[in-house]
Amino acid sequence: MAEAGTAASSAASTLPEPVRQRVLNLAAQALGQLPATDIPPPLRRFASFAPGKRAKLSASVLGPILATDEHFRKLVAFEVRREHPELGDAVADGLVVPAAEPTEVAALAYLLRPDDWEQRVADAAQAPPEKPGIDEDAVGRLHAQLDQARTETRQVRERLREQVTELKAENVTLRRKLNEARQRITGLQTDLELRTTEAATADQRVDAARAEVEREVRKLRARITELEAVEHAARRTAGQERELASTRTRLLLDTLVEAAGGLRRELTLPPGGDLRPADTVAGVEPSTAPVGRTAPADDPTLFDELLALPQVHLIIDGYNVTKTAWPNTPLHSQRQRLVTALGALVAQRRIEVTVVFDGAELSGPVQLNPPRGVRVRFSPAGVIADEVIRQLVRAEPPGRPIVVVSTDREVAESTVTMGARALSATTLINRIARG
Repeated sequence: MAEAGTAASSAASTLPEPVRQRVLNLAAQALGQLPATDIPPPLRRFASFAPGKRAKLSASVLGPILATDEHFRKLVAFEVRREHPELGDAVADGLVVPAAEPTEVAALAYLLRPDDWEQRVADAAQAPPEKPGIDEDAVGRLHAQLDQARTETRQVRERLREQVTELKAENVTLRRKLNEARQRITGLQTDLELRTTEAATADQRVDAARAEVEREVRKLRARITELEAVEHAARRTAGQERELASTRTRLLLDTLVEAAGGLRRELTLPPGGDLRPADTVAGVEPSTAPVGRTAPADDPTLFDELLALPQVHLIIDGYNVTKTAWPNTPLHSQRQRLVTALGALVAQRRIEVTVVFDGAELSGPVQLNPPRGVRVRFSPAGVIADEVIRQLVRAEPPGRPIVVVSTDREVAESTVTMGARALSATTLINRIARG
């Protein structure tokens, strides 16, 4: 075995260069297929490299290890024979393969070590190198391809030059826009600083005003305390005056009632008919809904003192109330629910009630069953419900008690200036809920 190892080492040192390069390439390829435990430590760091890089970088280490490590050489030979089964089997069996290249046969023989492997290495060393022939057609094609590549390169260079010019122009534009943006930002920052200063000054003014208001509140509270003391003193002596005032008021009312009856008889006025001033205001009346189409009544209001006034007319902003009380209910259910609740109120108080809905909310013909005593009007096309409410107030004679229910501030203020009393939607809702 020592003599064989010495012979192999000697043969390895005299391998022809083409054979040595082919041996190193085959061994480098096999190195990537071996388990890490079968690879000698000096070669393990090359195992993860690509085959070409592995053969180039590990050549100085791989060659001597192949020549001296018989076990590793056999592992490499096994992998090489598996990659080249036909030629490897022929070389291992000592068969001659005339069509095979002597260099390939010698490299396989060196790794597989058949009996005649040294002779095959020697034959590869004596084989004359093959001179590659020149293929004129291939050279012509390569020249044509080279010319085409140069033309394409020139075209690409011109396109790139144009793109660079465009990019430079775009860069100039972007720089200009960037400068403009910076100027705008500077202006905005200056404006922000100015507004911050103004806000701080405004805060100081607000603090001063708040202190002044607190002083006024303290003065008013002191004045209220004084007035409450005066009221308490006056209340003790007001009993007789109240009784006297009540007697005078009752006497005056009896006189007015008798005078009114005498005036009616003198003027021979006919008894009041069904027509009311509110009936003269234009509006769209709802059509009668099918029998059984009513909504449950279950929501609240508290204004008994106003409802107790004689001949009071209650005018209601319909959707303002329903969308406050039942915002998640469909509009048709909101309408029926409100008029049903108002029917119960009319039955209790014997008052005149008119409900106005905005006609812009309608998507088709309206079906509604208003109870007896509840008048329902929808605003005509092009007219909002607020204007219909004002027309109803204007239609009433001066002096008649009118109560308008709407949370809309504009409606409330405008009707108050015409002599009506305004209540919020919540007040009516609470009264209806109380029943």
